[in-house]
Amino acid sequence: MRVGILGNEGSWYGADLARAADELGHECVRVDFPLVAASCGESPSSERNLVSSAEHDLSGFDAIIVRTMPPGSLEQVVFRMDALACLAHAGVEVVNSPRSMECAVDKFLTTTKLEAVGLPVPATVTCQDSETAMGAFERLGGDVVVKPLFGAEGRGICRVSDPDLAFRTFRTLERTRAVLYIQKFIRHSGFDVRILILDGEVLGAMKRYSANDFRTNVSRSAQTATHQPTEVEVEMALRAAEVVGAKIAGVDVLYDDSGRCYVIEVNAVPGWRAFSRTNNIDVAGCLLDSLKAS
Repeated sequence: MRVGILGNEGSWYGADLARAADELGHECVRVDFPLVAASCGESPSSERNLVSSAEHDLSGFDAIIVRTMPPGSLEQVVFRMDALACLAHAGVEVVNSPRSMECAVDKFLTTTKLEAVGLPVPATVTCQDSETAMGAFERLGGDVVVKPLFGAEGRGICRVSDPDLAFRTFRTLERTRAVLYIQKFIRHSGFDVRILILDGEVLGAMKRYSANDFRTNVSRSAQTATHQPTEVEVEMALRAAEVVGAKIAGVDVLYDDSGRCYVIEVNAVPGWRAFSRTNNIDVAGCLLDSLKAS
């Protein structure tokens, strides 16, 4: 099996996938997302060369695993998703699918889809101006988490509980033409649960703790521990992954002080470095095995 990895140079995940591919007898090739190009109508045989990079015909891969979506203009991001859709149409398995990637990368879209199927989500307001945002700040109890609409690993997330600071934050974001995604802060005991889903089944779970930060991302020095997910957590995680349409997904759930459980994120490009170490599970090998089976 020939697998292309859309990932950053030097990425641990690219190296881990290459290691697993070598052990399983597959070929694994890294591809730079910004170098992806597409063509159509050039010749009757152009379908096989529909999507390419500087060195590779991506249409010739058996599967493409997306490990990053580099920053870019709206046009660049839209084209990259279109190129992935072209590959899927040509019969290349794309993980995760373009549609699931488009959903999961957009916090507003994901949150509305989760709520539509009855999954509990934090009270959320998404808007485009500071006046509406200040109204939301007050309605949400004057203690909110402000997140970038597109983002990962806790980057750009801040908690705001002071009205003056909230006003300055919202005004600054408004002036940069950002969309303001504001959630009620969920008071909790300092941990959340990451559940990794692969092909509609739970691969495993872990708790993530942080003593000094409300964000429990391992990239921000949070600690991890093995965790046996409850039936409720499993059901919520499976439904969340299904709503997004992801083959592999990291679903994060969080308990408030009263014990109510919320789905706070569905990650369609989930990290597994800490997860593999914590649970002693070869996620890269499992993912490649699932591609072979499909």
